[in-house]
Amino acid sequence: MSYSVGQVADFAGVTVRTLHHYDDIGLLVPGGRSHAGHRRYSDEDLDRLQRILFYRELGFPLDEVAALLDDPDADQRAHLRRQHELLTARIEKLRKMAAAVEQAMEARRMGINLTPEERFEVFGDKDPEQYAEEAEQRWGGTEAYAESQRRAARYTKEDWKRLQAEADDWSERYTALVAAREPATGQAAMDMAEEHRQHVSRWFFEVPYEMHRCFAEMYVSDERFKAYYDAKCPGLAEHLHDAMLANAARHEG
Repeated sequence: MSYSVGQVADFAGVTVRTLHHYDDIGLLVPGGRSHAGHRRYSDEDLDRLQRILFYRELGFPLDEVAALLDDPDADQRAHLRRQHELLTARIEKLRKMAAAVEQAMEARRMGINLTPEERFEVFGDKDPEQYAEEAEQRWGGTEAYAESQRRAARYTKEDWKRLQAEADDWSERYTALVAAREPATGQAAMDMAEEHRQHVSRWFFEVPYEMHRCFAEMYVSDERFKAYYDAKCPGLAEHLHDAMLANAARHEG
């Protein structure tokens, strides 16, 4: 029983060109020829091809495969042992890569799941995930952080647009309030501080007054937040800080 090069290529899942190359380098020389001079492979040739493909799958170069198959003094156990070490290292590397991809997929699922075009449409040139890694490092183990991630995972583009519109509207009104020199401890400022607390509670996680006090301190102690608010109106960060503390005091007192 013999087989043509095309049949063998189909059996083994390799190309005819590969079989021609193996023949040219003496790695797999077919045992027969047809009357027309075409290659014919025997069952023994197929057995040899199976061993070749086994070693190739393990990553052996062709010259080492030839040595393993043809050199009676070749230490096949040593070759296999070395290749096993390489394969084990490769498996571990692939496992770590797979874990990294899974983490990235989970982060995407639990985060702001918008295309770049949709992000720009909603947030403009502001990056909503600019401090995402820092936030996870600081609060990743808290229930508030987990709740914010669960809620964010459900939001559509329209949800994010409504959220951002609310935030922009509040920001414009608070900036106008500060520009009009309304006192931070006055009714209007405290009401807007309460509106800020309720906005975060509604969209991300429940914010008790003690937590809102922590927000207030962060807005003046973290230069990034302070610069963000003061860019809207000089002194706004300190004004909002005082309004949030006054609002918490009136509700708790």
